[in-house]
Amino acid sequence: MNRIEARMETCRQKQEKAFITYITAGLPDLAATKEIIKAQERGGCDVVELGVPFSDPVADGPVIQDASYRAICGGVNVKKIFGMMEELRAEGVEVPIVFMMYYNTVLHYGVEAFVKKCNETGVDGLIIPDLPFEEQEEIQRYLKQSDDTILIQLVSPVSAERIPKILDGARGFVYCVSSMGVTGQGADFHKEVKSYLKKVKEATELPVMMGFGIRTAEDVAPMKELIDGAIVGSYFIQLLEKQDFAPQAAEEYCAAFRKELNR
Repeated sequence: MNRIEARMETCRQKQEKAFITYITAGLPDLAATKEIIKAQERGGCDVVELGVPFSDPVADGPVIQDASYRAICGGVNVKKIFGMMEELRAEGVEVPIVFMMYYNTVLHYGVEAFVKKCNETGVDGLIIPDLPFEEQEEIQRYLKQSDDTILIQLVSPVSAERIPKILDGARGFVYCVSSMGVTGQGADFHKEVKSYLKKVKEATELPVMMGFGIRTAEDVAPMKELIDGAIVGSYFIQLLEKQDFAPQAAEEYCAAFRKELNR
């Protein structure tokens, strides 16, 4: 059981919904990213989804695309992010951290070397939206050699009959994409989102986390009985930008959202 699984089990035992936030590594810089992660942990965030900047983030909308672009222009790369991860763990940060990234970065680094570095630096999970289930064999081979880093599976409203296959042997939690298209669409969920979430719940005992387009706990209230938690990305970045990336703003938002989610 790694950090993600331990945290999900704690939420289950407490009968609480989990809360996950996304931030882009290096926005506005890596030093600020560290402080925001610490603030998220203080605010009760259950998992931090850390975006590894990439030039062509095909699953992301304008907000995260722009965040990636600015981080890259600031000189951020995966090696520097690994360095930041080492510092965070050395400084006592225990919140589970998942890299949200694209597979070209892994391939360029070297799949085996990348997984080894994740294990060494305290990366708990990977979300790779452009890596189809049928192409995961190589990275899974290296991930399964250790219990430290796991691959989080994504499903969408059009996964349909593939859902049981994708989730067979999955770990951590299921990332349920709530709508077709890219991130940051403002709670414009798929018209069949409830029946889709029911299919996912029937196919796995893993916690079902809903993401894409979520801003407030009220957005997911109609699906509250079908999900085990929520993921906020684009809106969280916009909120931080308006607050000049103040750690206190991150802490307050996380605390308020999680409280409302579990009301």
